[in-house]
Amino acid sequence: MRILGLDPGLATLGYGCIEVQNNTCQVGDFGVITTPANLPMGDRLQSLYTDLHMLIPALQPDLVALERLFFYKMSHTIVVAQARGVILLVLSQLHCQLMEFTPPQVKQALTGYGNAAKIDVQQAVQRELNLSTLPKPDDAADALAIALTASRHCPCFHA
Repeated sequence: MRILGLDPGLATLGYGCIEVQNNTCQVGDFGVITTPANLPMGDRLQSLYTDLHMLIPALQPDLVALERLFFYKMSHTIVVAQARGVILLVLSQLHCQLMEFTPPQVKQALTGYGNAAKIDVQQAVQRELNLSTLPKPDDAADALAIALTASRHCPCFHA
């Protein structure tokens, strides 16, 4: 089974794809989609839309896991909400199965502590996926963490 994790953002959208087989997870692909800050908002959202329409069919995930909005700075939350809207539209158009998790749920799943530090989550991702170094950039590492969280919450992957 293949799970695609997405860490939504307008400037940087992280993605991480893992393969789950026999209760083990391996990294498939990870990276970021970026949009230039000097573009108008509509063009940036269109760029995310287009890039996701190319990325998702290329990765062919069985499940997509998405970070749910978690409010901390209102101006940042609004921009992320706009990017999430585009992501949800693309996922619907491509008929993707979706699971959503808040940041504390991801931290709890990977470290056992819902307020864990970012470095603790990154180290858990590195360990779980048997990577020689911490995954970079941070948005991609977060996306891998979201995908790993989905692998632990979906009974269909524990056959």
